[in-house]
Amino acid sequence: MKAPNTQPAAIGLDVGTSRIVRAQRSGDEYQYDTQLNAFVTIPFSKLTVNVLKKEGIPHTVLGSEILVTGNESEKFAELMNTETRRPMTHGVLDAKEPESLPQIRHIINSVIGESKSESKDKPKVCFTIPAAPLGAEENLTYHEATLRQILSELGYDVMSINEGLAVVYGELESSNYTGIGISCGGGLCNVCLAYLSVPVLSFSVSKAGDYIDSSAAAVTGERANRIRLNKEDSFHFNGFSPDKISQVLRVYYDEMIQSLVSGLKEAFLNTRNIPKLGRPIPLVLSGGTTLPAGFRDRFEKILWEHEFPIALSEIRMAENPLHSTAKGALVAALTDM
Repeated sequence: MKAPNTQPAAIGLDVGTSRIVRAQRSGDEYQYDTQLNAFVTIPFSKLTVNVLKKEGIPHTVLGSEILVTGNESEKFAELMNTETRRPMTHGVLDAKEPESLPQIRHIINSVIGESKSESKDKPKVCFTIPAAPLGAEENLTYHEATLRQILSELGYDVMSINEGLAVVYGELESSNYTGIGISCGGGLCNVCLAYLSVPVLSFSVSKAGDYIDSSAAAVTGERANRIRLNKEDSFHFNGFSPDKISQVLRVYYDEMIQSLVSGLKEAFLNTRNIPKLGRPIPLVLSGGTTLPAGFRDRFEKILWEHEFPIALSEIRMAENPLHSTAKGALVAALTDM
């Protein structure tokens, strides 16, 4: 999908391992565009390049290959019986992928386009960044600085926001942005506790959607791409599923949720600066990994089995789990203006 012709004053950009999502507002309505943060190589021919241009499919030419990026990469991967490649892994740019930088630049450009503003007041872009993994001091400076540079070169005024905090901004206006926002994406599960919009505690957990996909693929012999499609399109927690892929997915989903809940409990028990909240707070779940029917109920059951130390008023799904973090980033951009 091409970037919009009309230039918005502000954009929220969720830069996830699996997807890149643009949010903008038109009047009272939020509008979204999503591209897979992935690419696949196909053999070069001038005819193929011309057809891709005619169809408006994002791509680049590299020697004897064409690199198809975004949503169409998945279809070509199926045709070529291969895996897509990713510019990012575990929430950050993949240093082992030689095409990481040029391809994420190309995908971001296809989602938001270059700024058309001729004035000194550039359009504002707020993009999401992950939190450091629980118990680790991972340096996220390169990842954030690189994305900031890409967006600046496209002509935008750039700011960043923690991914979990973006969920709070996107979903918890009714509680004055007090509560716990969780984004379960492909590379990481990001968590943020905020009090009156101020982030108190942020961290990430490494077991997320990609962990489920790769683990299930290793057991079943299927490609991870196909596992992800099955997970998002037909897998559910409710009732019994006789097929092997669903049974395996259930096992690794449970392991992921157990890891997330254990991380939540550990973080809240070991953090001294958590304010006395005085009343129960909401917890909201978002991200593509939360899409299967029954995820919320399964998460809640496991959470209470661990005797969670924070009083919660509700545990609910985001209004639109795939768009929540982009919406929150947009809220931050509009507020900053």
